[in-house]
Amino acid sequence: MHRCETAQCAIRLDDLGYEVAGRPVLDGVTLHSSARRIGVVGRNGSGKSTLARLLAGLIAPTRGQLRIGGRDVFRDRRAALETVGILFQNPEHQIIFPRVAEEIAFGPRQQGLDKVQTAARVESVLRSFDKLHWKDAPISALSQGQKHLVCMMAVLAMRPRLLILDEPYAGLDIPTRRQLARYLHRIETRLLHISHEPSDLESCDELFWLDRGRIVAQGAPAGLLPDFTAEMIRLGELDDIADLAG
Repeated sequence: MHRCETAQCAIRLDDLGYEVAGRPVLDGVTLHSSARRIGVVGRNGSGKSTLARLLAGLIAPTRGQLRIGGRDVFRDRRAALETVGILFQNPEHQIIFPRVAEEIAFGPRQQGLDKVQTAARVESVLRSFDKLHWKDAPISALSQGQKHLVCMMAVLAMRPRLLILDEPYAGLDIPTRRQLARYLHRIETRLLHISHEPSDLESCDELFWLDRGRIVAQGAPAGLLPDFTAEMIRLGELDDIADLAG
């Protein structure tokens, strides 16, 4: 296990809660980890994407404490830019600029780098992925998988300590998923990978199971994923899809 008791652990959530219109989406989430590859597994609607947004400092918790490397990424926006990057499910929700180099340059400029420093950072990240020839390419000419990779490079250009992956393979075919997974495996940045698909998380060092807004189990993938899969199969035998929320 990779639990840590000091404020300086990579990720520390204590009794974290988040509500929407009085309804708890996350309830009493406690998660401590300094693993290099951290996974969060859960079925749709379990609160995974909300957790990702909280970790990235995009929304504030209703209660509890959240620290990334000892820093409150919601209250300290500069700390958020330096500490956490997030890769969303849909690159169309993340991409702003029409060309690859412009997209990658945006984050470093927000961090205060000048034009020369930013250009060097853009070239460095493109070179590290063997994609210098993409520099002036129009985003509109890229495939969905290529857009995912541009988003990854744009986040990594900011050199975050933690990269959050919120269902990064959503909507991708199997070859593209495998190609993107190889790129993710190459990077040295600490990852927190969120997915409902067990096979996405098999290579994680530590895994947390999120269900109905709570952490219900944690451990190594080899022990936890079979239990998760068995429970999902059991739920699949029920007819709760016919039930209305209320």
